[in-house]
Amino acid sequence: MNFTEGEIICLDKPYRMSSFGALARVRYLLSQRLGVKRLKTGHAGTLDPLATGVLLLCTGKKTKEIENLQYHTKEYTATLQLGATTPSFDCEHTVDFTYPTAHITRELIEDTLPRFMGEIQQVPPSYSACKIGGHRAYKLMRSGHDVELKPKTLRIDEIELTGFSREKMQMSIRVVCGKGTYIRALARDIGVALGSGAFLTSLCRTRLGDIRVEDCVSLDGFSDWLDMQTIEDKI
Repeated sequence: MNFTEGEIICLDKPYRMSSFGALARVRYLLSQRLGVKRLKTGHAGTLDPLATGVLLLCTGKKTKEIENLQYHTKEYTATLQLGATTPSFDCEHTVDFTYPTAHITRELIEDTLPRFMGEIQQVPPSYSACKIGGHRAYKLMRSGHDVELKPKTLRIDEIELTGFSREKMQMSIRVVCGKGTYIRALARDIGVALGSGAFLTSLCRTRLGDIRVEDCVSLDGFSDWLDMQTIEDKI
């Protein structure tokens, strides 16, 4: 491998770490291994800190491919807690509102999910990396400012109910979608469509393009993985 010339590293991002934090750790380990001050790196497609799964890291000249990689189809699996919301629509924040759930059945969910197929309009979560006047929305929210984001057009190719527990009032879904889709916002909108509320309790990006999470190296195992590579970089 030649990381200076350019490689794509398939990482399984760990829970509670930002995409930038994962990139910074890998960049540090690579720079140490190559004996350089700072290897050129970037990541394709940000994952929320509470999400896990496929994160593609590009080095050297491969960083020029980041924009194209972000347009590749993505697949996610997610678990939604019904009957409540949080400000971020995941577990980063505590529950702010609760809603009725007695009317929710598997049949209602299966009848509702097809509404989200195809080209749809979606308002990104206020706690997101979207920019408003050059500032990240989540930073504005954390500093006490109100944020109003505009709806964006995006594409959902597949949405499948993979599990439902009436006792826990939780549902699991698999989603295949295009660039710009926020699964947290999808959870919010599914909750509304069900006449209730919803937020994510787990999220995993299981595929980006042809790369599946099973093909990825863990961050904890990255050093060992690196030791097994034949590295051709000129030092």
